[in-house]
Amino acid sequence: MLGMISRFLRRTALVACIFTFAVAFAATDYEVFVGTYTGPHSKGIYSFRFDPIIGKAGPVELAAETNNPSFLAVDKQGKYLYAVNELDEYKGAKSGAVSVFSIDPATGTLKFEQQVASLGGAPAYLTLDKTGRALLVANYNGGNVVVFPITANGQLGEHSALDQHSGSGPDRERQEGPHAHSVQMTNDNRFAMSADLGLDKVIIDKFDPIHRTLTPNNPPFATVAPGSGPRHLAFAPSGQFVYVLNEMGTTVTVFALDSKTGAMRDLQTISTVETHDPADTAAEIELARSGRFLYTSTRGVDVIAVFQVAPDSGKLALVERIPSIAKTPRFFTLDPAGHWMFVAGQDSNNIVLFHVDPRTGKLTPTDSRIEVGSPVCLVFVPRTSQTAARH
Repeated sequence: MLGMISRFLRRTALVACIFTFAVAFAATDYEVFVGTYTGPHSKGIYSFRFDPIIGKAGPVELAAETNNPSFLAVDKQGKYLYAVNELDEYKGAKSGAVSVFSIDPATGTLKFEQQVASLGGAPAYLTLDKTGRALLVANYNGGNVVVFPITANGQLGEHSALDQHSGSGPDRERQEGPHAHSVQMTNDNRFAMSADLGLDKVIIDKFDPIHRTLTPNNPPFATVAPGSGPRHLAFAPSGQFVYVLNEMGTTVTVFALDSKTGAMRDLQTISTVETHDPADTAAEIELARSGRFLYTSTRGVDVIAVFQVAPDSGKLALVERIPSIAKTPRFFTLDPAGHWMFVAGQDSNNIVLFHVDPRTGKLTPTDSRIEVGSPVCLVFVPRTSQTAARH
């Protein structure tokens, strides 16, 4: 009898523990930070709370005043936020800037910590390496990629590497020289890959996480079709495939990736739009966490495309194209659980929320509109209700 009671109590305690964990997890919401282009409708970085259970956003507040914080990144601990300042001149030099903010763990508010030159004009992208000890910045007009060591207090040290791209492409107006539009790390952190719109190349550098340096890989780059203008990349969870979004060509090029050598082999190119128009420009690309679906946005025609990913070959098949509703969808992203898509309308001054069907990948627009001036980037920082966790 005592044994039965003991087993019952243990099971009850286990169930209670699981319930407590589930409640605590379910109570997690997010502080969402929004990067913008500053001007008549925006003063810098904004933030709002988001409840992923019911898909509800809280009031929008100004988190930090700073000039053209067009792309953001947050460290894994949610302690620091990094923002490019997309400028062509900084302190009298031909350079943009990078700003560092600490994030208050209780309120989610930002505190300015540091601002440094990006060492190239119009920085358009930044990312942390997988160790969190280096910040890589792509300068669009500067045509280069710069590595900044991250110190123990989250601030940036003197740059430890600078890879200056060179060359041009066939479009004399947009490809007169190198334009590093993004830099992203491979899943294993061994390579830094930069999509250079001006060169029709993905530049491949070996990355040393100890010294935080870049060295040219062999092969040093992969190419897309002339005049395509590569913009952003997405890596399959397996690390076997790279998806390159081509801004000018409004296409996605699928590459097989050799994780040992960094070599990329062209497998497929597929359009993000029904009919290509030079006035349309592809903007953003993202894979679902499952790796089963890939999404793109295209400006001008203002559509979101949904593709299914073949698990073995990595190739794409169109599922649907739907209106983005938000005007000029320069950016979109999925929430960390992958249930919601936030589409940032640069010219409609709002963010439109879509529900994501995890079985089909299809999107359903909601009535939710988050009013922010010229939104161009979103990042998420988890916030857990301490009251829910205690119970």
